[in-house]
This record gives sequence, C-alpha cells and structure tokens, in this order.
Amino acid sequence: MRAMVLAAGLGTRLRPLTERRPKALVEVAGRTLLDITLARLRSFGIRDVIVNVHHFEDLMLEYLKVNRNFGMKVAVSHEDILLDTGGGLKKAAWFFREGKSGEPFLLHNVDILSNIDLAAMIEAHKGSEALATLAVQDRKSSRHLLFDENEYLCGRSMSNKPDEVVRTVPEMQALAFCGVHVISPRFLTMMQGDGVFSIVNSYLVAAMQGERISAFRADRYYWRDLGRPEQIQRANEDVRQRKVLLPR
Repeated sequence: MRAMVLAAGLGTRLRPLTERRPKALVEVAGRTLLDITLARLRSFGIRDVIVNVHHFEDLMLEYLKVNRNFGMKVAVSHEDILLDTGGGLKKAAWFFREGKSGEPFLLHNVDILSNIDLAAMIEAHKGSEALATLAVQDRKSSRHLLFDENEYLCGRSMSNKPDEVVRTVPEMQALAFCGVHVISPRFLTMMQGDGVFSIVNSYLVAAMQGERISAFRADRYYWRDLGRPEQIQRANEDVRQRKVLLPR
C-alpha cells in the first residue's frame, strides 16, 4: 500500500517554531513530526510514501537524505506554490498510478498525533466499497463534516457560515475530521478543480453525485492537532505521561 504525507504548509500557526524550519521538522518528545508520521506508516507495513514539500524545501530534502528516508521508499512532490490538500494530492497522483492497480492509498497530515488503528480503517474502507473513508471524531471544532444515519458524507459546517448540504437527509451528525484518509484510486480522476483547492470540496461534489464518502469513527483513539505551539507542549506532556506512545 502507498501513502502520501501532507507536509508542505507554511506552519504559520506554529510560529515562532517555524521561523527557521518547516512544520514537518518541529519536534515532539525529541522527534520531528515527519519522523513520527513516517514511523506510524511503517508500523502498519507501508513502505512507499510521497511527501509534498514547499516551505524550507531544502531543509526537508536534506533531512530525508541524512536519515536515508527512514528505511522507506520516499518520493517528493515539489510545490512552487502551496496547492492545498486537493491540489497537492492531484499533483502527486502519478505516484499512486504507479502502484498496485485498484489498491486504495492513505493520505495523512503531518501536523497531527494519533494512535488511530490504520489497519482497521483500511479494512473498513475496503468493506464499505466507499470512494474515500475519513477518520472523524465527535468533538468540538470550528469545522465539521456532516454525515447521514449511515455515516456517509452529506455536507459541511463551519463557524459563522450557513451549513453546506449536498444531500438532503432526515438527520445529520456533525463530526470533526482527523486528517487521515483512505482513498480509492478512481477518486483521482474525479477530483474537481485545478491548481489550489481543498480536497473536501471534491469529496462534497462526489457525495452530491451519489458516491460514498464514509466515516471511520475514531472516538476511542488518542488524537491531537499539532498546529500551535501550545498544542506541541501538550503533546510533549501526553507522551511524558504515556497517554500516547510514539511509534518506532
């Protein structure tokens, strides 16, 4: 199975930690976010990975070289401008077309820390015949995805904006996205947009067209966003208290 790590962002929310390095090289418990993410993927048997780069690209390339790609096959997708999640995946689509035909792939944000069972998520995706499966939790967030009673995507909710509903259903549940996706390769040919765009927009279009974008409930797993310095500090404390174990 192949995977992509989304690591090209500027990390503006992480300043001052990102003034001289990319957010992927910010550390938790003495290890970089990129190292932790790649180790998570390795622990589930994933060895072929592509990482998108932009901010402090030279530091990212040197880091991978010095660490010999952490024993993995790591390709790099260079972004001259930040393409967001959808544009970034679309630019790297060639990497997944080279993989095993028809096999789903994993998309993982670099700036999260979790112990979500990726093997269980992959199996759930295969069993549901969904176009994509998204790890979600029932927690507070300024942005939620809306799911129907079968836990298929039907809309989006953001603070101070009207809900965006693409399929009318009797009841909707608002769940917070965790930044981990399992995606079927045919989604690559269906992505709406060029250049800079969010992958969620393409998910909503696909859902409107009747495709299944499924929820993987990750409520029982540890998860933390690492987008701000104070969240890095909390993650350090969580590791110290063994609330979460870093993968090796």
